[in-house]
Amino acid sequence: MEDTIVALSTPSGIGAIGVIRLSGQNAIQTVAKHLGSQFNSAEANSVHFHRFRINDAVLDEVVATVFRSPKSYTGENVVELSFHGSSYILNQALDALIESGAKLASPGEFTQRAFLNGKLDLSQAEAVADLIASESEAEHRLAMHQMRGGFSKEIALLREELIHFASLIELELDFSEEDVEFANREQLIALIEKILAYISRLVDSFRFGNAMKNGVPVAIIGKPNVGKSTLLNLLLNDDRAIVSDIAGTTRDAIEDIAVIEGIRYRFIDTAGIRETEDTIEAIGVRKSLERMKAASIVLYLFDANEDRPSHKKTLEELIAQLDQLQVEVIAVGNKRDLAPSLPKVPLIEGVKEIYISAKTGDGLEQLTASLGEAMDVGKIGSGAVVVTNARHVQALKATQAALQQSLAGIESGISGDLVAADIRQALHHLGSITGEISTDDLLGNIFGKFCIGK
Repeated sequence: MEDTIVALSTPSGIGAIGVIRLSGQNAIQTVAKHLGSQFNSAEANSVHFHRFRINDAVLDEVVATVFRSPKSYTGENVVELSFHGSSYILNQALDALIESGAKLASPGEFTQRAFLNGKLDLSQAEAVADLIASESEAEHRLAMHQMRGGFSKEIALLREELIHFASLIELELDFSEEDVEFANREQLIALIEKILAYISRLVDSFRFGNAMKNGVPVAIIGKPNVGKSTLLNLLLNDDRAIVSDIAGTTRDAIEDIAVIEGIRYRFIDTAGIRETEDTIEAIGVRKSLERMKAASIVLYLFDANEDRPSHKKTLEELIAQLDQLQVEVIAVGNKRDLAPSLPKVPLIEGVKEIYISAKTGDGLEQLTASLGEAMDVGKIGSGAVVVTNARHVQALKATQAALQQSLAGIESGISGDLVAADIRQALHHLGSITGEISTDDLLGNIFGKFCIGK
């Protein structure tokens, strides 16, 4: 990695500042060709004011910040040049630096160099991309926790314990003729069971983590004319859905995003659930049930003034379709402003029930608070490890399979070399998460999704 790379962060707005960043062994010398030879001796972690010249002509007055290897983001010499935000100035400066020996950075190349130079492990590097893409407080906090190495530390501890036993089993193979046992099988079984239980919790956390990362999908389900579209508009604070007294107005799912109390939600208004002979409406009902099963939260909206037994029957049928799925259901009685009194017994025992008026907004705070409770958002600030990356959960599942195979092998009394092979496979999959085990194709796929300049 001797090449010096360069990238431009494009400014926006009047008075904006454009930043050109360079990284590489010759980054300081490359910049010195335009700031003056004295810049070659710039100290680490220092800031300088200079005139940026091209062929002795002053292009701009700049602020240059210097970081020397290894104390920089990439672990290499890094220079950041702050220019006035003119596209002409920035393009001229970028071209001049390339002419002076720098190479235009490819997407994610700065962070890839940080990984290759040991400044970040692979899961931390992926968290950088998540941090850049975060659109809510929850996404930001999850990405920051991972970038600081919370997830990596847990994986490292698991690997360390497995490596210890794997080495003992490997040692046994060297003394196979003496029939000695260095790795206590009961202790190994206990360790594998402990790790499997922990990995199972990590895998289960992915539904929560993925929802937080991409927006929690919330399906608004109910019979026609109970106020689903009115509720969607209230949650979004916008007239997003058509509101009508005519049953069956909503025939396809309408989806939009709102950030509430630091959490990004994807609210989905669905077609009313009822039996219908209208072919188009029937398709809409089928799609509503499909979206319901893919949601993290289902708001079953019903008219608080209508017959409760019929709503109870519909809700029971919907819950039966959600069996084995990790979906939280909240029963929401609408039109409380028209209801003479509110019932004291819930539709279904164990299902949270609240009452609102989607028309007036009464009860909205209780509803939004219930959304946060349903997702157990407190775990974000508790320091609990939450898996947010699909690649990580796939690796964890592969680790599970290898450990379950090794456990079955130990219990059936297979030879140590086969047990060791299964444990090595588990170590391989765990190592792929943090980058101890990686391939050029994997790195290219991960860093290729970054923006240029990161």
